[in-house]
Amino acid sequence: MIFLIIGNYLVAQNLNVVKEPEVFPDQPRREIRMPQLEGYVIIKGDFHLHTVFSDGSVWPTVRVQEAWRDGLDAIAISDHVEYRPKREFLSGSLNQVHQIALPEAEKYGIILVKSAEITRRMPPGHLNALFLNDIDELDTESWQEALEAARKQGAFIFWNHPGWQAQQPDTCIWFDEHEKLMKQDLIHGVEVYNFDEWYPVALNWCREKNLAFIANSDIHEPVPYMPGYSNYFRPMTLVIAREKTEQAMKEAMFNRQTVAFFAGKLAGPQLWLEKMFYASVGVGKPFNIKPDGSASITLSNLTDIPITLKNDQGKTFQLEALSAVVIPVANLSQPTELPFIITNFFTGTEENLRVNLQLNMP
Repeated sequence: MIFLIIGNYLVAQNLNVVKEPEVFPDQPRREIRMPQLEGYVIIKGDFHLHTVFSDGSVWPTVRVQEAWRDGLDAIAISDHVEYRPKREFLSGSLNQVHQIALPEAEKYGIILVKSAEITRRMPPGHLNALFLNDIDELDTESWQEALEAARKQGAFIFWNHPGWQAQQPDTCIWFDEHEKLMKQDLIHGVEVYNFDEWYPVALNWCREKNLAFIANSDIHEPVPYMPGYSNYFRPMTLVIAREKTEQAMKEAMFNRQTVAFFAGKLAGPQLWLEKMFYASVGVGKPFNIKPDGSASITLSNLTDIPITLKNDQGKTFQLEALSAVVIPVANLSQPTELPFIITNFFTGTEENLRVNLQLNMP
């Protein structure tokens, strides 16, 4: 009977080709739970990516697939306008990059922003222009004319990797040229984090000059090759918009409603960091109450954003993604607010978000 069953099984199989689909299973999306802000959605974007059409090593559709797997909502493929080392093999308009990637973006529900990188010496360095109509108009000898062409198309422009050592080997300086460009409405944000490095000094620029906080991967190789890729989410810009559309995202970016999310840190305007913090943390009622008024409370993290709190006594509490931690309360008869410094939420170069947690009294 056993031999009969085995024989029937072999006969039923196609012995010419036997598929093993479980060897290469479908790649799941890495969902990232963000705080729920009343009246807003948080769009997770990476606005600095490269393909084989400049100095990257992947096809445009691959950037869309990677973004979907990494839990992103929006991307900008920003190939270099001037630097195209594979031009001999991949000639023609840079607009074709967007045309190639768009059907894949529509398939996966990814907002694909038509973009390009204006690649010049310092100053002004490299700048990304988002929400373009015609990339080829930026291919001019003068970088001033390239930026003006981008502005005429309604572009959102940000300065890339300001502390990149190839252009600023010993420092990170805001040049007079950048000041002029900002006053001419030709710079709207600064990339405070790029690939695997960040520029703390740039946080003060964004805050003092009312520029958008931007964080991106600037990836050239396939995304899994990024250092620390398995330890953190990909660097991204969180855009706080009224709805998940390209137009709403563009309006939010021009309104400076962005937060940089990178390497377990957030950097952005105090208003939006506060809203994100209070929407992320749940505060339990006091328990284990002692005769001297001391007690304990439980803090819960409702999101995938890690949160590090430091109290007035200098003690640090790590609230990992979707976790909880018990916090001591010295005396419930005292004011029912607990002050904390959130040491991984940055509002400036050396300044962190300060919050007061309201206790839920029993």
